[in-house]
Parts: sequence; structure tokens; C-alpha cells
Amino acid sequence: MAHLLILHLAAAVVAPLLARYLRAKAFAVLSLVPAVSFVWLLTVAGDVRDGHGPVERVPWVPGLGLDLDFRLSTLQWVLALLVTGIGALVLLYCTWYFSDDDPTIWRFSSVFIAFAGAMLGLVLTDNFLVLYIFWELTTVLSYLLIGHNPASSTNRRAAMQALVVTTFGGLAMLVGIIALGVHHTYSISGLLADPPPLDAVTVAAVVLLLVGALSKSALVPFHFWLPGAMAAPTPVSAYLHAAAMVKAGVYLVALLAPAFAGAPAWHVLTLGLGLLTMAVGGWRALRQHDIKLLLAYGTVSQLGFMVAVAGLGTRTAGLAALALVVAHALFKSTLFLTVGVVDKATGTRDLRELSGVGRRLLPVSVPATLAALSMAGVVPLAGFVSKESALESLWQDVETGVPLPPAYGWLAIAGVVVGSALTAAYTARFLWGAFATKPGVAPTRVKVPHPGFVLAPLLLGTASLLLGLLAPLESPWLMPYAETLPQGAPPEPLALWHGVTVPLLLSLLSIAVGLVLFWKRDLVARAQTGVPALVDGERAFARTLRWVDRGAVETTAVTQRGSLPIYLTGILLVFVLLPGVAAVTQGQLPSVRLWDNAGQAVVGLIVVAAAVLVLVTRRRLTAVMLVGVTGYGVSTLFIVHGAPDLAITQMLVETVSLVVFVLALRRLPTKFTRHPHSPARTWRLGLGLAVGCAVGAIALVASGGRSTDPVSAGFPTQAYEFGHGKNIVNVTLVDIRAWDTLGEVSVLVAAATGIASLIFVQTRNTRLSSASAKELPSSNPTRGTWLAGGRTMRKEKRSVIFEVVTRLVFHVMLAASLFLLFSGHNQPGGGFAGGLVAGLALVVRYLAGGRYELDEAAPFDAGLVVGLGLLVAVVSALAPLAFGGTILETTAVDFTLWPWGEVHLVTSVFFDVGVYLIVVGMMLDIVRSLGTGIDRQIAEEADAGAPDDSTTPVAAGSVSGATTGEVHP
Repeated sequence: MAHLLILHLAAAVVAPLLARYLRAKAFAVLSLVPAVSFVWLLTVAGDVRDGHGPVERVPWVPGLGLDLDFRLSTLQWVLALLVTGIGALVLLYCTWYFSDDDPTIWRFSSVFIAFAGAMLGLVLTDNFLVLYIFWELTTVLSYLLIGHNPASSTNRRAAMQALVVTTFGGLAMLVGIIALGVHHTYSISGLLADPPPLDAVTVAAVVLLLVGALSKSALVPFHFWLPGAMAAPTPVSAYLHAAAMVKAGVYLVALLAPAFAGAPAWHVLTLGLGLLTMAVGGWRALRQHDIKLLLAYGTVSQLGFMVAVAGLGTRTAGLAALALVVAHALFKSTLFLTVGVVDKATGTRDLRELSGVGRRLLPVSVPATLAALSMAGVVPLAGFVSKESALESLWQDVETGVPLPPAYGWLAIAGVVVGSALTAAYTARFLWGAFATKPGVAPTRVKVPHPGFVLAPLLLGTASLLLGLLAPLESPWLMPYAETLPQGAPPEPLALWHGVTVPLLLSLLSIAVGLVLFWKRDLVARAQTGVPALVDGERAFARTLRWVDRGAVETTAVTQRGSLPIYLTGILLVFVLLPGVAAVTQGQLPSVRLWDNAGQAVVGLIVVAAAVLVLVTRRRLTAVMLVGVTGYGVSTLFIVHGAPDLAITQMLVETVSLVVFVLALRRLPTKFTRHPHSPARTWRLGLGLAVGCAVGAIALVASGGRSTDPVSAGFPTQAYEFGHGKNIVNVTLVDIRAWDTLGEVSVLVAAATGIASLIFVQTRNTRLSSASAKELPSSNPTRGTWLAGGRTMRKEKRSVIFEVVTRLVFHVMLAASLFLLFSGHNQPGGGFAGGLVAGLALVVRYLAGGRYELDEAAPFDAGLVVGLGLLVAVVSALAPLAFGGTILETTAVDFTLWPWGEVHLVTSVFFDVGVYLIVVGMMLDIVRSLGTGIDRQIAEEADAGAPDDSTTPVAAGSVSGATTGEVHP
């Protein structure tokens, strides 16, 4: 069955291309996809009826025990037939509904076929988690279909309304699915075969599942989103609201009924809300003038009827519910497609303007009349057969008291009779409004539609008649589902005639009352205007959104006051009061050994002293240096504890941080502003101490709370056996947990790109161009001279010692960076550390020779280096697939290379090379933004004669002053 979903996915991918060349005819080609699926489903009909339907499992996430399980039993088979059969006819109908010059065909066709595939996956899957995935796919795709015309505010509002309501229900359903899965199983067939006991967790989970079903099927109080969705094109309405989307909720109720129909609150939510929805939808339909909106409220009413019958939970009700689903799909799709033809042929859907259309559109008015009579439950159509079967199931309940007491059974029968009477009334209103000749209304001008345009409603309307006449032949195909329900007597087969029975009399009564309501429609209209709307979900939804918006505005006004200290205070205070207090009061503090040797204590005291001095110093540069002392102290502790890799990385990162701070400080005052002592400072000091204590307590509790062996216990063996390296840290980064590293470097690339886009307004490549090269003094040629950029600096700003040292250490640093890169698999190092060393080498060149020297040292774009590094990392991750391996799999290759001799190459080094390049590009970005960028600003201000905003730059004389005194013409 997975092949059917793959077929739909492939069709969705190629649909835009087909639409480009075939235009509207692409729909005819795409209709073959659900048609092929429909035919395949027919070929397995016999196996499904005998209880041997196909079962399929596709491995997906074995580590979580999550597979793509598919199972085809009677319920799934019937829904799949409707999804594919009606889907094929609706796609064929679109060939003439859309014009060839419609610019939205490519998008609509792709989303529509994808939606059909998602709905098919929803009814075929045998896993609750996968069902939820398809459930939300239908939500998102229906949002795109309803909002087909984004320029229309009506479409946007309707699409957003449907998305919010159904997503809310879907999230509630997800909680229920997880509760069932954790306590029982995620397998649908497994849950139905062995239902869990109805304890509190199970009942709560079932209720949450029903919330998802009711929101999807538009039952009260969620009913308002479906009529709004009528803003979508008519083919969308015909498919989503007749054979798909809203049927998902009915399907879920029918799916769960065999196991949970006896659960507390089940009948209140299904039968109670279903009958209420049936009445509300029918009552609202009687006041509509748009025939499409009339059918929409009729759909709401019918969905309530189907959910009520499916939720009853007896065998007779199960058979009736499935027959109702089939009949409704046929007559409602016919009617919606007919509305599309009428709209295209006349240019209006207002029943007050339509007159005499039926005689001039006989190819659609005849099948539409058959479908409407089926909707009203008139003999001998499919709707009559299913409605009589539903009334029979309720009458059995009154007689036997199963599953409800007789009094509730009578209430349910009264609700169905009232709802059926309203259905008959709005059916008559539809036929009269769409096709009748009305006195005093001029005959409507009608354009003759293309024969292909009326083919789909003609076939579906005829099917409503044939299915009613052949009802005894339908029963054997639906009966296996009814037999899965545990309650009630075996149902009577579907038939047109069971004799003069109470259900028949009740059906005739409802039709008669409905005709009277239509006859007295003016009186009914006056009554509706005088009776307030008891269930107005749309206004309640709009009111709720206004409350949420107002609450957001008020909350923002209180919390987002534009003050960073207030924001940080709030965050830190919550941290102290919640996890901090919990760690102190509820956590088990382990025994603490302060140090292993005196060296650790000395380093710790130095770190603490530096941190305290940061708070009292007034000079910014001194504060930065003291912060660096704390970092280098932590690095020293790593060395003492035997973690050289962490020590090297910490030391390099601290060095880079110092450089960044110093470069940025050039644009800031040399000293902090002195503030008088105040209660606010005392409060901040106290909060800082509290945060530090909370962090320490959480760290102690977390470190002492381990109850199982750490996952890293097996890393040494794994690092050597399949990582082919002795450095556990590096092998972990590039092999054991390489997915984490790949994600982290991707985030690093995204962050570097975002920062660069903020700093470099025009281009990221700030190298010395030919134009800027003219700034170099002509009397002082630099070509062929190492540290040529230094020639552009004032003599008093140059440092001979620093230049000499740079000449000595630059190449050594580059060699060291390559050594760390290639030796990191077996010794301390790696791509990250190597990249930092190479970046620091560029920093040294910049500090010694200025911004022109940096361009000489790195004559390439930083963004190109970052992108190349990510490309190398991704390609090295995917490369094993070409050799039959898995993503990020590491292989060791041994070979002889002259003159080095034996070479042991581990393929993960290429991944590390990608990391190396990313870090080098990031470092180049940092130097060019905070170094070269600020240099250029200072130079432009000097040329313009503008005074510097800051006081004396901190970097002058502190870090060689290399970049602030360049010569400019």
C-alpha cells in the first residue's frame, strides 16, 4: 500500500511541470493516479471481505519502534475507495472548471493530489503516530486549498480559521495518542484486538481523541469553520467536505467504536453532540441564499448524523454508519459539483436570482435531483436505505436498552427525526432555489457547459440511485465492519423494503414535516430572525481571538518595556525561584570533595578572585583581561583533570574572545560610567549571587542524580573499533555523535551568515579591491614585500618586534593548525581547534599589518570558505551511501604513499576538514567585521573631519595599535 502513497507523492511533485505544458488538461492526467489506486483497491475486495486484507510494514525509525504500518480492513477499504474514486472524478472535473490561463493551476493541482495522498495514508495506516502525521498533513494542505486565492481576505480568513480549529483538535488528539501509546500500544489493530481497561488514563485519552475527531468533522462547538471553508473553489468543497477531510473525524469515531463505545462520556460526545450538530446545521441551512453555503450547513448537519450513528456502538448502528458514509459521499459530492456547473453557467449562486435553470441544464439537474432526494432520505435512493437502517438501530436500542436506557433512546430518535425533517426542508429549498422557475424572477441566462464538465456529477448522482436499488448487494461488503462491534444483535441486511416498520414510519414523518417547513418557508424565515442564535461558534471564535489579541497587547505592554535589565531580571528571577529552589529543597545533594590536589585549589582561587575583580574595576580593558583569566583558569583545570582536548579548545576560544572584545572596545569609552550606590545595584548583586548559587546547586544535584551508567561508558571501545581513532573526544564529534556535530556546524553557518548580513550591508567580501588599492601611497610600492600592509601604517604605530614575531609565528601557526586537524583523530586536536589556530594566525597578520595586510593574507571571500566547509562536511557525510554504507559511516584506508611510507587514512578526516574550513571562514568574518570594518569607519570619519564619538580608543598602544593609525590620502 505504500506504493499508492508514493504514486501520489510523485504526482504532486510533477504536477507543476504538467500544468506548465498541459495547463488545465493536467488535471485529466493527474486523475489517473487516484483512479489507479481505486482499481487496485477493487482487486483486493475479496480478500478484505474475507478478513484477509493486505498488511504491509515499511521500516522507518527502528530505534523508536516506529514503522509505516498499513492494514486494509473493511472500514479502511470503504474510506479508501471513496477517497480515490471521488478524488479521480473531482480531478477530471477540474479540467473544465479551471481555464487554461488560470495562473494558479500549477499550485492547486500539486496541493490537491498531495491532499488526496495524505487522506489515503490517514485511512490506510495502522499506527496512531503515523495517523497523526497524515492527520496534520491534511490540515496543512486543506489550509492551502481553502486559501487558494491569497489576495482574497475571505479566503485567508476562512483558511486560517480552519487551520486554527483543526490544529487545536489535532494537538489534543496527539496527547491522547501518546497516552494510549505509552500505557498500551501505538498499533491500531493491536489496540482494537486487545482493548485496554477503561481506567482514568485510557478514558482521558479517548476523550482527547474524540476532541480531535469532532473538530475535524465540524461538530458543535467546532462547526463554524466548515461553512467558512466554502470560500475555496468548488472542487475543493466537493472533495474535502464529501469524501475527505471532514470524513476523517467520522472515520476515527468508527475506528474506535469497537473498543471504546462503552467508555464514560463517549455517548455524550458522539451521540449527544452529533444530534445537536444535526439540528443546528439543518436550522442554519434554511436561512442561506447561497446554494453552496446551504450545502455547507447541510454537510455540518449530515456529519452530526454520521458521528451520532457511528458512536452508538451497536452492530446495526455500525452497518448504518458505514452505509451513511458511502451515501453521503455520493450525494454531497454530486451536489457540490453541480453547484460548480451552475455557478460557471450562470455566474451566480444566489437562489433569489436563479430561475428556470433546471430545464436548460438537464444533464446536471437530473442527477442533482437524485442526489438531493438521497440526502433527504427518499426511496429508492441510497440515502433512504442508510437512514432507515440508522433509525432501526435506534429503535433496537429503545426495545433492548442497549447501549442506552430506553428514555435516552427515545430522545435520540426524536433528535434524528427533527434533524431529518430539517434535512428534507433544506433539500427542497436547494432544489427549488437552484432549478425551479420562480414567479417574478427573470429566467437566468445559461451557458451550455462542456459535456465533460457534467460527467462527474452525472456518474455520482446515478450511483446514488443504483446503490439504493442494489442495497442487498452492498450489505456483504459492509457487514464485516459491523461484526467487529461487540454490542447488539446481528443486523438485518440493507434493503429497500423491510415491511411497514416503526423506522419506515419515522422516516416518512420526517419527510412530511420537512415539506411543511419548506411550504411555510416565509414563516420559518421570520421565526429565524426572531430567535437568537443559540450556538454561534463563529462569533465565539472571533471573540476569543480578540481576547487573545488584547491579552497579548496588554501582556506585551507590561513585560516588553524596552529595558534589557528588566528582561534579564525576569528571566534570572524565574530561574532562581523555580529550578534553583527546587534543586535546593527537593534535590539530593551529593557529598562534595573540594579538590584532589592543592593545584586545583590555587587555580580555583585565582578564577574566583578574577571574577570578583571584574565587578570592581573601572577600566573596560582590565575587565576583559580578568574575564580572560577566568577562562584560562577553567582551561587549566581541564588540563589538571586530564582533558587536553577540552583545555586546548577552551584556551583557543578564550583567546578569540579576548581579540573580539579588544577590537570592539576601540569604539567604546576606556572606562565604565561611574554610578552612585543605589538599592538597584544591591538588588542586582544579590540576584547575581542567587543565580550563581542556583547554578551550583543544579550542577551538584544533576551530577549526583545519575541512576544508570552513562552512555559514554562504551565510547572508548567504540572509538577504537569502528571510529578507528584513539582520541575519544574527536571520534565522538566526527563519528559517534557526528549528527550532532553536523547540526551544530549548520547552526554556526546560519549564525555567521546572519551576522554577516547585519554587518556587511553591500557585500561580505571586503577584500582590498582595485579601487581601494589606490589608497596605497604610490611612493611606497608594496608588491612582493611580506607584511606589505604594514607599509600603510604610520611609523609611530608600527611595532618592529611584533612584525618580526609575526614573520616567525605565522607559518608555524598554520602548520600547527594543520597538525591539529590531521592528528586530532589519535591525539588532542581536531578540525575545530585547528580552525581556531588558523583564524588566530590571520588575526596576528591583521594586528601586525592592518586591514590591507589581512586582505593580502586571505585574498578570498569568508562566505565562500564557510559555504565550502559546509559542502565538504555534507558531501563527506553522504559519500558512504555511494559505496553501500550509511550516512556518516567511517572507514579506515591503509596504503603506501611515497615518500611518507605507510598511511592510515580515516575517512572522517574529510568531515573534520569541513569543520576546519567553517571555523576559518567564521574567524575571517569576525576580523573583517570588528577589525577591518571598524578601521574603515574610523578612516572615513577622519577623512570627513568628523570627531570620534568615543574617547581615546582602548586598543591604541595596547594591542600594537596596528589598525587605528593608517595613512590615507
